[in-house]
Amino acid sequence: PCAVAALVALSFSGAIGLTFLMLGCALEYYGVYWPLFVLIFYFICPIPHFIAKRVSDDTDAASSACRELAYFFTTGIVVSAFGFPIILARVEAIKWGACGLVLAGNAVIFLTILGFFLVFGRGDDFSWEQW
Repeated sequence: PCAVAALVALSFSGAIGLTFLMLGCALEYYGVYWPLFVLIFYFICPIPHFIAKRVSDDTDAASSACRELAYFFTTGIVVSAFGFPIILARVEAIKWGACGLVLAGNAVIFLTILGFFLVFGRGDDFSWEQW
């Protein structure tokens, strides 16, 4: 029951984040769909973690080079996702209001992804590997 409630809460927060992203694109005042390229960052964000989880055998160690490298790449992806709409607004491809909505959507989506791994990534009986 607790995992189902967590899954519902995570899906709700993901929907809120995507709503912010779509509002930054689809409102008539903004009307430019360049910020949708942030979706690429959402999809590639967990990939370093998946690779490190598959490659790393020592789960007992406090730190491993593979896991640290995965954190580094994930941090670069997240920072790039926040920098992309700022650069688009700076070169006037999108308006600053759209940039703010996309940044709010980024914060919600990345916190949702983090929450997903915190809730379902423990490796106990009910984990994300079942999904």
